[in-house]
Amino acid sequence: MKRRTFMAVAVVLALPVANGCSLNNRDKGAVIGATTGAAVGGVIGNQTGSTVRGAIIGAVVGGVGGAVIGHQMDQQAKELQYQLPDATVTRVGEGITVVFPEGLLFAFDSDVVTPAAQLNLKKFADSLVKYPSTKSIIVGHTDAQGTDSYNLGLSERRASAAAGFITAQGIDRARLGTVGRGSSEPIADNGTDAGRQQNRRIEVAIVADEAFRRQVQSQ
Repeated sequence: MKRRTFMAVAVVLALPVANGCSLNNRDKGAVIGATTGAAVGGVIGNQTGSTVRGAIIGAVVGGVGGAVIGHQMDQQAKELQYQLPDATVTRVGEGITVVFPEGLLFAFDSDVVTPAAQLNLKKFADSLVKYPSTKSIIVGHTDAQGTDSYNLGLSERRASAAAGFITAQGIDRARLGTVGRGSSEPIADNGTDAGRQQNRRIEVAIVADEAFRRQVQSQ
């Protein structure tokens, strides 16, 4: 199992390079820097049941360097908890997860960012400005109603819409990965209205970027 997982991660890491022959250097950086993080998060997420946790596991440094990253994440998480009281902000390992319930960002069955969402996403973008050595993976989720293909598409569009708004606030798109998981990672019972409502959400993983990880490892 470990060997298969390692090989899967290796293939994922190679894909953006192989497919990026026609991209300019800036676009290549965005694909390799952010999208790869989302893809690796998905590979590890298959083992853990959570793409955002998978992304954090995939970015672990450990040791003294990990402690330095963890200290920064402690501070950023405290600020996000204050700035985003309706979201769920959790420190996980060397990263942070932020869960936005559906009503906070999108109306039911919609991928249009709501006025309330704009305020919340602007506060999130402000945090990324303050902590430039981080990157984020935005993951869209739905409930299990409807077809798998429709739910997957809706979750992808929602993640992209959130990333688009954050980018419009001046955040480099290379710092944001997006992925849709449809109904494949439920956190509650899809057999109840309350459970389905919990499953309709946007999750974000915040991790140290590659440059910061290299810096702390060299100290």
